[in-house]
Amino acid sequence: MTPPAAPVELTERPVQLRGSRLARMVLRLLGWQLLWDGLPTRQGVLAVYPHTSNWDFPVGLLAKWALGLHVTFWGKDTLFRPPLFGRWMRWLGGVPVDRANPKGIVPDMVARMRGARERGDFLWLALAPEGTRSAGTGWRSGFYRVAVEAGVPLALVHLDFGRKRVGVHSVLQLGGNAETDMAEIARRFDGVRGRRPELAAPIKLA
Repeated sequence: MTPPAAPVELTERPVQLRGSRLARMVLRLLGWQLLWDGLPTRQGVLAVYPHTSNWDFPVGLLAKWALGLHVTFWGKDTLFRPPLFGRWMRWLGGVPVDRANPKGIVPDMVARMRGARERGDFLWLALAPEGTRSAGTGWRSGFYRVAVEAGVPLALVHLDFGRKRVGVHSVLQLGGNAETDMAEIARRFDGVRGRRPELAAPIKLA
């Protein structure tokens, strides 16, 4: 029997970006360390963990600006309904998702990733795989399916309130075996603490 393919760490990161010095300075003043060595490709998925507090968003937003990282992300459709806030969310890269009927969003993103790769466009999808700030039983599978089906790297973003570190810790090319891949992902998030650690979901597919 052939053993499951293991995920491979991508250490070559030629894609460098120019971010905001002001955002970097604000993060430093707040005591945060920014993790960043670049990206391996112009397309991929960012898994942000853990997501336990409303404070995750401003810290993540500062990190995004500090890195100059233009991302696409999925958000609850209700967040996009207020006209001004909805416009701002779309400007940030948000795509509204009806959680009651999310069918088609993964295949659509896989197609977008493949198209971006063919054209050489920059497209990184940033997701908090827990899908909620409340305590959950595991991670939703959308991030994993997009990365595997599109054949793009998965960047692991630490949002570590314990050590006050935020950014891309490591980047993996997944092997396609969910159990093996998730075990490696869990290993690389070991010790990372959310602002409310008791609400962090276990690192496994729900």
